[in-house]
Amino acid sequence: MRSAVLVFFCTISSGIAHARQPASTPSVVYVVHNAEAIKNYEANSRVVYEMVNRLVLAVTGQSDVGKAWASLVSPKDRVGIKICAAGGELFTTHHAIVNAIVNGLAAAGHPRSSIVVWDRSLGGIKEAGYRPASDGYQLKSIAPHEGYDAKAVVSAPLVGNLVWGDFEYAGDMGKMPISAETEATSNVSHFSKIISNEVDKVINIPVMSVSERNGIAGCIYNMTIPNIDNWRRFAQGSPFGAESLAEIYANPLISKKVVFNLMDGLIGQYAGGPQAQPNYAVHHATLYASRDPVALDAIALKRLEEWRKHGSLRPVGSVAAYIDFASQLGLGNSATNRIEVRNIGR
Repeated sequence: MRSAVLVFFCTISSGIAHARQPASTPSVVYVVHNAEAIKNYEANSRVVYEMVNRLVLAVTGQSDVGKAWASLVSPKDRVGIKICAAGGELFTTHHAIVNAIVNGLAAAGHPRSSIVVWDRSLGGIKEAGYRPASDGYQLKSIAPHEGYDAKAVVSAPLVGNLVWGDFEYAGDMGKMPISAETEATSNVSHFSKIISNEVDKVINIPVMSVSERNGIAGCIYNMTIPNIDNWRRFAQGSPFGAESLAEIYANPLISKKVVFNLMDGLIGQYAGGPQAQPNYAVHHATLYASRDPVALDAIALKRLEEWRKHGSLRPVGSVAAYIDFASQLGLGNSATNRIEVRNIGR
């Protein structure tokens, strides 16, 4: 059974790699900055709400917030919002951004109780201001082992060591490994059930952060690494691992579902991420949005590299090679001459 599933995925992956071409039209990344948006790590909800609304209106070309969200998701869609909660209290996707999006979706006719907000783990989520009982939406994490889909898999020659929580980890089933070679490692990862079965359309909200292992914990990272098990093999900085991040995103379970990318740059972190590292944090007071996750990552990486250079830190662009590879797969534009940055003001 397992081998049949693996062959099926490999066939799809090969087809994606050969069928797609780099995006033929330029991409637009919209930027809104307001110095009042955040002070001393505290977001101004009213200001952030206005910033989010300006971005969705700009991206969709609509004049009404409800109509803007309705142009991205239909009433029949099960909507998910993928946040980044790895940064705990200080550096989780800001609660005010999520609330603004949920309010917009509600205006478009989506009951709050039907909207799923999730990440792999939600440690520190309450300290970051999330209150699911009063916010009204579903706040979910990915359950160890049971939270992964046995039929939705990612296969790659890159082998990883299985740990507790991975779907195929023998300890989860109360079995002793037959041998370290056959049971302790695997070249297979499983998608979370949330992304494979529970949502039809996704709003992707990464934080603006470097990832020491993957270059940038941006749009592509936020939809791949936290949504699969046995993920550590793709966070090793190897060239094949970098290509795999783009290939994972290209899977229709992700690429066909993400309709809007909004990067939380209220605080930018240029080292040590995506976990919180206040010594490398900047009150940036800026939000970015685009339909193109590749272009948004490319623009954010450029700014993060500038901060790293100013701080006498080595570049991380080479570790984020998957951004250029994603462009080759037709997922968006990574070349700056194919990206237009539009500042939409306050």
